[in-house]
Amino acid sequence: MRIIDELPRLGPRPVDANKGTFGRVLVVAGSRGMSGAAVLCASAALRGGAGLVKVAVPQGIWPLVAAANQCYLTAALPGDGEGRLGKEALPALLELLKGETATVLGPGLGQNPDLPDVLAEILRADAAPLILDADGLNALAKRLDVLKGNKRPLVLTPHPGEFARLTGASIPEIQTHRQESAVHFAEQHNVVVVLKGHGTVVTDGDRVYVNATGNPGMATGGTGDVLAGLIGALVGQGLEPFAAAQLGVYLHGLAGDLARDTLGEPSLVASDLLDYLPEAFRQHAQARP
Repeated sequence: MRIIDELPRLGPRPVDANKGTFGRVLVVAGSRGMSGAAVLCASAALRGGAGLVKVAVPQGIWPLVAAANQCYLTAALPGDGEGRLGKEALPALLELLKGETATVLGPGLGQNPDLPDVLAEILRADAAPLILDADGLNALAKRLDVLKGNKRPLVLTPHPGEFARLTGASIPEIQTHRQESAVHFAEQHNVVVVLKGHGTVVTDGDRVYVNATGNPGMATGGTGDVLAGLIGALVGQGLEPFAAAQLGVYLHGLAGDLARDTLGEPSLVASDLLDYLPEAFRQHAQARP
């Protein structure tokens, strides 16, 4: 186990760049009552520097998501009777995956009983990096077998409760052995784990980074959706998954600290992170290596 302290950096943008230069990120998110998760995640991918972001949501919430931000593309997929994505959406979803640089799946999807099998089909479909968050992780917990032999780069972003479902351990056990638990799972399944919480742990089973940015004001709904979108954007710009996760959690926490310094902790909400991400990027770019 190697402890990593140095943060990765994005290189300067070429003067002849176009939107294709910085990645195509697909966000699969949202359901009835949780349209905000899709908006936050896709907006964070934009703020994270992705060249082109498309957010795929159930048809029922498509008007809400499409109207929330003019800068991403949208795709309306068939939903089930409760406004969630299920097997009905799979053919269209597999078509959307073609040509994407990175995919983020899970924020606010809900728990359609078919979602674990949909996830299994997606993992078999292509080899582009995939960031799994929230209900994507809940689906994975029911089909851990799909990780056997998987060659696709995977970043998992669980909070302790989701990691407990993935591992079968209790939350107190995980919190007592955060680094060891994350390293063991990442090594066993050949994935990058981002175990969220105070001192977020990022590991690929060999390298370990423990994040020092962030504050209790970020303990509010939607901040994890922002993190998932941000990591997706960094992967889309060419950072390998561990580096993208490492830089993502650092910038995410720094944006939260900048927001706290202006707004205070009690009033901080997830959308504030979107407003402070540009300054977080600027400060990191100007800091000495």
